[in-house]
Amino acid sequence: MPDENLLTGLALIIILGIAAQWLAWRLRLPSILLLLVFGFLAGPVIEPERLLGDLMLPVVSFSVALILFEGGLSLRLRDVREVRHVVRNMVTVGAIVTWALTAIAARLFITVGDGEPMSWEVAILLGAVLIVTGPTVIIPLLRHVRPRARLESILRWEGIVIDPIGATIAVLVFQAILSLHRGADAEGASATLVSTALVDFGMTIVVGGGAGLLGAFLLYIMLKHYLIPDFLHNATTLMLVVAVFSGSNLMQHESGVLAVTVMGFALANQRSVAVKHIAEFKENLQILLISIVFILLSATLDLRQLSTYFDGGTVLFLAALILVVRPMMVIASTMGSGLDWREKAFLSMMAPRGVVAAAVASVFSLGLTSDEVSVPQAELLLPFTFMVIIVTVAFYGFGAQFAARWLGLADPNPQGTVIVGAHPWARAIARALKNAGCKVLVVDTNRGNLMAARMDEVETYFGNVLTEHALEEMELDGMGRVLALTPNDEVNSLAALHFREVFSSAEIYQLTPATAHKASNVVPRHMRGRYLWGEDLSFAAIEDRWARGARIKVTSITEEFDVEDFRSHYGDTAVPLFLVTESGKVKVITRTREAEPDAGDELVSLVIDPDDHGAGKAQTESTEESTASPEPVTT
Repeated sequence: MPDENLLTGLALIIILGIAAQWLAWRLRLPSILLLLVFGFLAGPVIEPERLLGDLMLPVVSFSVALILFEGGLSLRLRDVREVRHVVRNMVTVGAIVTWALTAIAARLFITVGDGEPMSWEVAILLGAVLIVTGPTVIIPLLRHVRPRARLESILRWEGIVIDPIGATIAVLVFQAILSLHRGADAEGASATLVSTALVDFGMTIVVGGGAGLLGAFLLYIMLKHYLIPDFLHNATTLMLVVAVFSGSNLMQHESGVLAVTVMGFALANQRSVAVKHIAEFKENLQILLISIVFILLSATLDLRQLSTYFDGGTVLFLAALILVVRPMMVIASTMGSGLDWREKAFLSMMAPRGVVAAAVASVFSLGLTSDEVSVPQAELLLPFTFMVIIVTVAFYGFGAQFAARWLGLADPNPQGTVIVGAHPWARAIARALKNAGCKVLVVDTNRGNLMAARMDEVETYFGNVLTEHALEEMELDGMGRVLALTPNDEVNSLAALHFREVFSSAEIYQLTPATAHKASNVVPRHMRGRYLWGEDLSFAAIEDRWARGARIKVTSITEEFDVEDFRSHYGDTAVPLFLVTESGKVKVITRTREAEPDAGDELVSLVIDPDDHGAGKAQTESTEESTASPEPVTT
């Protein structure tokens, strides 16, 4: 292929991948769906197999390795303590149930040619390949659906841990089929196959686990003793992941997926060196890799070829996977777990297959249809794996979000607010937002302030927001933003940085520092949150207004009393803080975003009422509406 065409093809893959991610974010759709669609449409133009040639599978394999390493970095033991037995069952008992029921369903429903059923060999291998769910599809869906914390933890752990387990089982089945066809006449072949499988399984665990621990140890030593400069941390980590993956595969076929997962897990659960910056880099890299890999794999599909296999039996097979296999797996794995029926139902609605299944099926399909070994019906493995990927991603992509909302287990657009600081006017803001129907959590180290907040029936958390375990201990379900309102500007900036692990940077806010007007004292944008409210509204400025009798008012905007009437009535004494729309969405007013309420919205403001002469107590007011009066309507 000419260099220009190669460059154009590679550029198109990246452009389509990131464009699909962005469009999915704008349309609030699962990104995997758009990646598949973009890949299908671009397939005839890109032609990945001609574009990359023999590099196609290595590129996919290395991408999967890096994705699984990043997944391992997110597996912290403290996150799974409450549900560890559920995760353990899902990756052991659940894996066996999925394997067995999928193989039976394939044998019963999939037919070829003149109605001949799929052979047991290929059905068992297909069942093994489809054990995996994988972080490439689970993590984007979790990010989109935002289920409860423990459900997210279960699904994240299952998706990451099941990949090396499922891939290992699939490799053992693949090798057993090869051995049968190479030595079918050998006496006692069955006993030999069993012993060989057990040896291979043990070697995979030993080699993969050992290589992963060795890679983690080497990186740990280099970081602990400052043997590599800061600017090479991510590059060195990338180099070690690739080395561990390749080296493990050389020593034991397909053990690399286990090795990189173990490496990430070991690094995530040690406490001596910081790996957060590495995890953040890998998370950003993961989005790029997922985009590229899904575009590549979906572009290789010939939809006309897939349509030849799509019949009534295929529909029954796919329906069995979704309606029977996954629910039975969840039931078997969650017995005695304490999960309620709604949580079990949601777990039954999250089992999409992704890149690992596609990559493994691609390798096995080539191996079983080569000139050396030709296994009957082996050509069915790849198209049916891709059909399962397409259908499960589409079904769970839409169904999981609907199920989570219907079951009351998720809020894809949470409007709750975490307020760091529980001094009097922060408590007044918390009361106002709570009375407007928003969930609020107030965080402070002053027990007296928190007791006063609890008297207002506002949820509280006692502790330093900057500690390592604060984010894990807080109840953040339903929370969508944080406001750092402490008197200490440095603490506010550090809190903003700390909460980036949880919230989007667009929903992290802090007070304007008292020295922000001086160019030499401006904190870099990436090291702080968005500045709140007016340009001069530092903590000291708000305290001064508070001392002069300012109040937090919630004003209903109506046709009779619009925002212009509000401004005319209060003049410069009013500072809009929040806008609560009629639908319940909270919009935070910043230095660059003004209040533009419509009729039916509520405006939360800090005001000194010109009609309230001598008012000394700051409080959240509540008055009746009077349409005959130009006075503001407050609630």
